[in-house]
Amino acid sequence: MSQGRKLLLFIGAFIVIYFLPVESMRFQEAFIEAFALLRYYAREHVLFCLIPAFFIAGAIANFISQGAIIKYFGQKAKKWVSYSIASVSGIVLAVCSCTVLPLFAGIYQRGAGIGPAVAFLYSGPAINVLAIILTARVLGWQLGLARAVGAIVFAVIIGLLMAFFFRKEDQKRLEGDFDFGDQDGKPLGQRVAFLFNLVLILIFAAWTRPEDATGLWLFIAENQWVFAGFLLVILGWMLLKWFDKEEIKLWVGSTWDFAQQILPLLFAGVFIAGFLMGRPESEAGLIPAHYIESLVGGNSLIANLIASVLGAFMYFATLTEVPILQGLLGSGMGNGPALALLLAGPALSLPNMLVIHSVLGTKKTLTFVALVVIMATIAGMVYGNIIV
Repeated sequence: MSQGRKLLLFIGAFIVIYFLPVESMRFQEAFIEAFALLRYYAREHVLFCLIPAFFIAGAIANFISQGAIIKYFGQKAKKWVSYSIASVSGIVLAVCSCTVLPLFAGIYQRGAGIGPAVAFLYSGPAINVLAIILTARVLGWQLGLARAVGAIVFAVIIGLLMAFFFRKEDQKRLEGDFDFGDQDGKPLGQRVAFLFNLVLILIFAAWTRPEDATGLWLFIAENQWVFAGFLLVILGWMLLKWFDKEEIKLWVGSTWDFAQQILPLLFAGVFIAGFLMGRPESEAGLIPAHYIESLVGGNSLIANLIASVLGAFMYFATLTEVPILQGLLGSGMGNGPALALLLAGPALSLPNMLVIHSVLGTKKTLTFVALVVIMATIAGMVYGNIIV
């Protein structure tokens, strides 16, 4: 950064600090709300969602050959294979927009093409099977079906468009010869079993039960820690039998590298999101919730666009978007904007944008966010005109 830019940055920061409205009660409440959301995020998501995800990303970086990633997700892979796998990944992974980030960074840095990697990034939180079922039960089967279909279609289209827009840059990034075999002689079955066990630990540790859960969902929720504990015992056995100390050290090192890269940006983004919009159940953010309700009524282009943008910047913990939308629909939100928010919200948030930027850079991140917002807006308009 040049000295002139640094000077402008310092001047801008000084002006902002000088005119901070610290006497305003709204400002003070928003500041407290930011810390409240940050505490909620640390308690509910870091231990049981992000840490398992970091270990999975570290395992991908060390125990999954680069050739295997290129084979299924690279530029030369069959598109129907790579996009099919990427676009339905969220059916298995019940993760939010932040938890999917270490997994996305792992496969992208390991050699996945930008198209399949972005399709995975979008679909991971967007096609959460629990969220789809809860949406259908609480908000109606039409909205649940539209959400499921829209999320899968979005993942494929956005991935294909990103691959087309950045094909030259991606080709340059992936230039070179790759070994498609096992790099350290470890059997493929051991690698797959190890990674699959880590994914199951993430699923059970991060399991969120809907309030009206019954049957299988209730049974899993009531016994999730029994399952998670059993899987941890299996993980310990695998580490003792299949890996030496050096391999474990490399795995932990890669996990720590991902944590250093992602966590600070996530915490900063959660804090800013809490300051601006507060927690989902609170109106203490700088932007009151009733202002938002007044902007998303009906099915106009503006209402759908506002719902898409708000969904893209707000932070939704897994499954919380459904009761939030239930309240907004009761306050006059249109069906179209509701779908637009569902398609943009779970897949994006201000915290995850900051991390995506650190992985993809400014241009690719802005393009991805714009595609999500535009497509969510169009889908909302179409759905709002069909379902009146």
